[in-house]
Amino acid sequence: MEPDLEALIRRADQSDREATDRLFALLYQELRRLAEHNLRRGGSALTLGTTTLLHEAYLNIAGRGHVGFADRSRFLAYASRAMRGLVIDYVRRRRALKRGRQFEITLADEEPPADAAPETAELERLGAALDELAELQPALAELVDLHFFCGFSFAEIAELRGVSDRTVQRHWREARLLLHETLLQDAPPEP
Repeated sequence: MEPDLEALIRRADQSDREATDRLFALLYQELRRLAEHNLRRGGSALTLGTTTLLHEAYLNIAGRGHVGFADRSRFLAYASRAMRGLVIDYVRRRRALKRGRQFEITLADEEPPADAAPETAELERLGAALDELAELQPALAELVDLHFFCGFSFAEIAELRGVSDRTVQRHWREARLLLHETLLQDAPPEP
């Protein structure tokens, strides 16, 4: 990693607003790719735009307390988690509005398809399962964020973490197993 980027990450980690601004500017294209990837994972029900998600994530990260960005991969994983949380919150708000809690103004050109409700429910369940995994095995949850939500390949994650591809793949299988077990436990009853 570039020394300048390392220094920026350390300063941003200490809540230095200027460093956070510069870090976002340096990593903007990569963060934009993360936002696009998170929106694709959210399914066709989302009418949230990439730029909006990216800017909301920036506000979330810039306004947080001390989190602990040891390196570039942890910063990107944190940014992805922030985006995932924003997407899930957005989906929850839309579902609440559809149940009649408030009126809604949609700026999208078209309404989401009728079959989008199961996608949003699954996204919420996955988010909850990942939060649970993060409490038990933070490194595995970060791996899921990097691969599933950020779109990094196993080789890229291995390089970021300084481990072999096989180690990342082994951890991926473990994370998938734990998530699968959690999702099965929390599955809604079959109709």
